[in-house]
Amino acid sequence: MTIMKVWILAARPKTLSAAISPILIGIGLAFREETFEKNPAMLCLLFAVLVQIGANFANDYFDHAKGADTEDRIGPTRAVAAGLVDPPRMRQAFCAVFLLAFVVGCGLVYYGGLWLLAIGIASILSGIAYTGGPFPFGYHGLGDLFAFLFFGIIAVSVTFYTQAGYFSVISLLPATAIGSLVTNILVVNNFRDIDSDRRAGKSTLAVRFGQNFSVREYQVNCLIALVVPVVLWRLSFGPWILLPIVCWPWSLVLRRRLQEYRGNQLNQVLADSAQFLLLYSILLSIGIALGK
Repeated sequence: MTIMKVWILAARPKTLSAAISPILIGIGLAFREETFEKNPAMLCLLFAVLVQIGANFANDYFDHAKGADTEDRIGPTRAVAAGLVDPPRMRQAFCAVFLLAFVVGCGLVYYGGLWLLAIGIASILSGIAYTGGPFPFGYHGLGDLFAFLFFGIIAVSVTFYTQAGYFSVISLLPATAIGSLVTNILVVNNFRDIDSDRRAGKSTLAVRFGQNFSVREYQVNCLIALVVPVVLWRLSFGPWILLPIVCWPWSLVLRRRLQEYRGNQLNQVLADSAQFLLLYSILLSIGIALGK
């Protein structure tokens, strides 16, 4: 495997929909309010993608150090655990990516004010603290909550704010939908790794409450995401906002596969959940933009 392919593998490109999707919703909301601004929107997108890649690198490094990732893991190959990247090199990589994310985030200060530095720093620290630091919240059952907040509520709201110059209460509805589906990616990951996480002392919600809980959580998150367009339609967003409803059959298939699949089969469920999120966010952002 070439060096380029190793780093692409470590960046986990299939998970980047978690970074892209909330930005699309923020852009859709800005189009609806006729406040779209290309430069802050693109800076938000670049910042989100860099934070996601940095978090993936940090997760690769810290999970190996804590024994959660080993050579015999059933999930996709992890660069450090597989011996493809030395731990010190991976540590340097996530530090460099987060530094670049900080620089990009500083550019958003021009559009949103100095207070955005606090949001950017908190996002970066959360990317590290998911599996690293003195209290890795991914190891204490808090990963789902932080994914929902940072890749749902905060990402959508800030993306809209940097373009419009004000917050919109109505943005919390689509932000909740996106946060729920981003969380589902984590649900599948933790469902698949429940045995290895338990051995490593990683107390995810799947470890704490079992696989049946994870299936129900996944189902509820899908239901939230598919109810939100109906609520927005009732709030006079227009019929285009119902576009994401076409995803309903796919969500049922994914839920059934999560319940029935085991081992390496769940890797495909994880990838499909990320694709579902991206498709949903594209359709929802279009529906929002056209829903004047």
